[in-house]
Amino acid sequence: MDTTILRKIGLNDKEVKIYLKLLEYGAISVRGLAEISELNRGTTYDVLKRLQEIGLVSYYYQEKKQRFVAEEPEKLLEILKSRELEIKDVKNGILDIIPELKSIQDKKDLRPVSKLYDNRAGIKTILDDLLSSMHSLPEGEREYHIYSSTEASADIYKAYPTFTKERVKRKIRVKSISLAEGGNLHGLDDRRWLGTNKNSATFILIYAGKCAFISRDSEGNPVGVLIENQMIHETQKMIFQKLWEYLK
Repeated sequence: MDTTILRKIGLNDKEVKIYLKLLEYGAISVRGLAEISELNRGTTYDVLKRLQEIGLVSYYYQEKKQRFVAEEPEKLLEILKSRELEIKDVKNGILDIIPELKSIQDKKDLRPVSKLYDNRAGIKTILDDLLSSMHSLPEGEREYHIYSSTEASADIYKAYPTFTKERVKRKIRVKSISLAEGGNLHGLDDRRWLGTNKNSATFILIYAGKCAFISRDSEGNPVGVLIENQMIHETQKMIFQKLWEYLK
């Protein structure tokens, strides 16, 4: 018999074993049950107590001796229904406290949160966050800013080849200051050039209360750092806008 389903309703291995032995042997004492289950008496008694609490085991006295017996297997359905009600109550409770949890989360701006992402999969995670964060804003507010660099741009493309297509599809605009020469326009974007000729510079994204820095580690692998903080974001945005006007 596959007993996996019994574990899914919350029974551990010993509880499953004791319950099945009771179904097989019928009414039995703690000592007898311990022997056929190959468990010590203390453990057997603790398991029986737990099974009584959830309604799978009951007992009676015969000649002043306590005998334990398994309830009918249909009792499992009652337990399942009870769990479903508990889950529903928990869900309702979670829904009730989500506004409070969100208010706690909103206070994170008091403490900058930084996250480190490695390799192409990590870079794609940052870019997915950018797209989802910007797309959640009203269409008129969907604009972010970047400092682009040659090597990091290549890493970004390899990590997410269809990123630009997705950005345009979601009507997200971008202003880009290229640290080196080169770079093309693809739609809903504007570009100005700083002209430093620094190919290995860090790629910086400024968006939705966050700043992401994409570069390479000492072994040449792409790496990204995401900082979530409104004040840092506003400062970086202000510097970008001043530089943007200067390069006009």
